[in-house]
Amino acid sequence: MTTPTTPPSRNAVTDQVDSSTSRRGYVCVTFDFDALSSWMARGMLTATPRSRGEFAAVAVPRLLHILETRGITATWFVPGHTALTYPELTRELMERGHEVAVHGHAHENVAALEPAEERAVLQRSLDALKEVTGTLPRGFRAPAWDLSDASVDLLVEHGLAYDSSLMGHDYAPYPCRTPDSLDDSGVCWGEPAGLLEIPVAWSLDDFPYLEFLRTPSGLMPGLRDPAEMFANWTADLEYMVRDFEDGVLTVTMHPEVIGRGHRLLALEHWLDEVASRGVEFVTCEQIADLVSSGAELGQYRPV
Repeated sequence: MTTPTTPPSRNAVTDQVDSSTSRRGYVCVTFDFDALSSWMARGMLTATPRSRGEFAAVAVPRLLHILETRGITATWFVPGHTALTYPELTRELMERGHEVAVHGHAHENVAALEPAEERAVLQRSLDALKEVTGTLPRGFRAPAWDLSDASVDLLVEHGLAYDSSLMGHDYAPYPCRTPDSLDDSGVCWGEPAGLLEIPVAWSLDDFPYLEFLRTPSGLMPGLRDPAEMFANWTADLEYMVRDFEDGVLTVTMHPEVIGRGHRLLALEHWLDEVASRGVEFVTCEQIADLVSSGAELGQYRPV
């Protein structure tokens, strides 16, 4: 096996942007509008888990109001099942200028599917969003943030512009690759594919911080002070602004999690704090367009 000494560059492009266009960075506010689908995927279909998913539809109008009053557009990753269950809300997301991207159909873990099953699920989810919104999404986020070895090729085949499921960087979008080959002798890195990665992180996701979840296999205690979570996110932003040029910070929230009163108040405070740092709120689609136009995002320039 050939083992390169260093992995492929995490920078999506090599052309340098004119310094006059440089900004202090970008923040992608994203929401996974899972609703009932995530509880279906867990096999938790009794009344109370279903109602926890149902609360997502209660929270979405609150979040839309908060975003609208601040002029912020967000990216909403919507499972096909959610779009079909709440078509009016899904259409309203687009009518208010937000991006709607795809998030599986019923929150399936695609890494656990056979290639034919994964292909069918992707097509079903895309068809559902097209039926409800009238347009096909440009972005994908894998439920459970896990991709199979077939995922990248499938997404390229279906014309997706970007994925937002991987964690190979924190502030720099980078090209997804065909599958790597990994064993105890080293790594043979895959080839760059025609799909941009807009990376995520569990530390930038509200679910593990805030949501209480008991399953047969374990307990996620959650229920922490949202101010603690947002303080961590602000510190990540401060580091990005200080040491990166045109960095991209992507945060992930779930309406059924962040949509409770005390958490919404903390979210409002955090959004206002982010706005004061001189960064720009953008959608994931806008980041993909920037990279496509030649922008070099997330360059490490330590002070």
